[in-house]
Amino acid sequence: MVLTDKEKTISLISNGIAVYSLYQKQGKLPENTTMFDFILKVIPDEIKAELNPDLIDEVFEYVSSAHSS
Repeated sequence: MVLTDKEKTISLISNGIAVYSLYQKQGKLPENTTMFDFILKVIPDEIKAELNPDLIDEVFEYVSSAHSS
């Protein structure tokens, strides 16, 4: 099975959220780095066409709710 670009984007967003959270807890992020900025930096250019703030929010909400239950 080959992943679609949207599925790849969702996977990378989820991974970006996890890494951002880890770096934030460890104090390894430059000041004023937002999750959105971080994700934009880690998503490969060929996938960025699928990326939008609503999708990032949706993935963040899902990941947050899945870990809190």
